[in-house]
Amino acid sequence: MIGADRSVHGGVSAVVNNYYAEGLDEKVDLLYIGTMIDAGKFRKLLRAFTSYLRFLIVLPGMDILHVNMASDASFYRKRIFVNTASFFGKKILIHEHGGDFQNFYYKRNNEKGRAAIGKTMNKAQIFIVLSKSWADFFKPIVSEEKIVILENAVPVPPKPKTSYDDHNLLFLGRLCKEKGIEELFEAIPIVVKKYPDVKLYLGGVWEDNELKKKADKLREHVEYLGWIGQEQKELYMDKCSVFVLPTYFEGQPVSLLEAMAKGMAAISTEVGGIPQILRSGQEGVLISPKDSRALAESICNLLGDTDGKRQYGISARERVVKSYNISKSVKDLVSIYEDLVKDK
Repeated sequence: MIGADRSVHGGVSAVVNNYYAEGLDEKVDLLYIGTMIDAGKFRKLLRAFTSYLRFLIVLPGMDILHVNMASDASFYRKRIFVNTASFFGKKILIHEHGGDFQNFYYKRNNEKGRAAIGKTMNKAQIFIVLSKSWADFFKPIVSEEKIVILENAVPVPPKPKTSYDDHNLLFLGRLCKEKGIEELFEAIPIVVKKYPDVKLYLGGVWEDNELKKKADKLREHVEYLGWIGQEQKELYMDKCSVFVLPTYFEGQPVSLLEAMAKGMAAISTEVGGIPQILRSGQEGVLISPKDSRALAESICNLLGDTDGKRQYGISARERVVKSYNISKSVKDLVSIYEDLVKDK
């Protein structure tokens, strides 16, 4: 299996780490090679080169190449591995995580580039997507019989959230414009008028210095946590009653599933695979992206409704237990591997 290094702060590494936590490496003979790290350009290039050399050494002894792929640089890096595995007749499984793949495919590539992308994708025997909406998107690009839906999944914390009477918000993820951070900062002053004690906790890594400056101006109501581990996540999920993710595009966010598994009420946007996991009015609230007014209104409505938050949280946890539990996801993935090997 290849993908972003397990130390990288991002969704793909979170998915892979969940697989390991659930014991995927005990169910199959798994070797993971991290092809990208959080570092400067030179160190990233060095990692890409050394990971490819390691890949060449171990490839003869492997049956399947499982490629965790996104868009842009991730696609171009992984294409080299896909082409090599295809040349040596290995079974290939591409696991597409990229929430921005639509823009990458249509807006950042011409007709020739799109044809090359499709050629690479179709070298896989199995093409995994995260939701039905993404399956529909890829059908004109990848042979339909290759497409398999395997939704993201997370471990369910043993202790659910119990308190919902606070006015605290939690965001976890990349701190950038595409995640809706700008709209979140525009919403906070509106919310403050109704709830002067509101507090937004941001867990993640800054990718936009201008947004960081805006956060500094809102420091009375916005607290930056940095990138936080699982234990800290659960502490802040207990401290905050509402999870916010006003993202512009998405595959299927692990952070949202984690918040739902804990039993948080959630506000997110109607993009990508989100509407399939968070049903508006059942586990939380869905709004349109880039709408700071709707975001502020939704936050105000939820903060003032303790019983509503509790019911959303209970329903959210039940939904993850039933449909997005990591143990079922790993079993399904192992079955896919077994079917691939049978076809040899």
